[in-house]
Amino acid sequence: MSDSRPIRVLIAKPGLDGHDVGAKVIVQRLRNAGMEVIYTGLRQSTEKIISAAIQEDVDVLGLSILSGSHVELCQELMEGLREKGIKDLLVIVGGIIPREDIPLLKSSGVDEVFPVHSTLEEIEKFIGDQVSRRRGEAK
Repeated sequence: MSDSRPIRVLIAKPGLDGHDVGAKVIVQRLRNAGMEVIYTGLRQSTEKIISAAIQEDVDVLGLSILSGSHVELCQELMEGLREKGIKDLLVIVGGIIPREDIPLLKSSGVDEVFPVHSTLEEIEKFIGDQVSRRRGEAK
């Protein structure tokens, strides 16, 4: 049986990063694609992000990180998700992320990384494909 509800996405800005124009562009693009998107705002702790993801029952958790602390924040977030027993959440990260850090982020449990110059189309397609696959829907 397929799940016909819209894809629910939480976009969060962890840490001290105060720039959210890119995150807001992603939010609008995903909303235009028919997804339900919750934006948590600036300077959120990983604990608050995890709580919001649970409360909002999202399919996808997207982090936007421009501060350079992406490795530490992602490891903290993934550890917090594991502690809560959350295994079925699609976790993506975007922002100013050096390509050499991508394998480390993925080894911590992040599903995909979208560094600078990733396209909105790539992000939207990845989310749609992955959530459909996880729900068992045919493409």
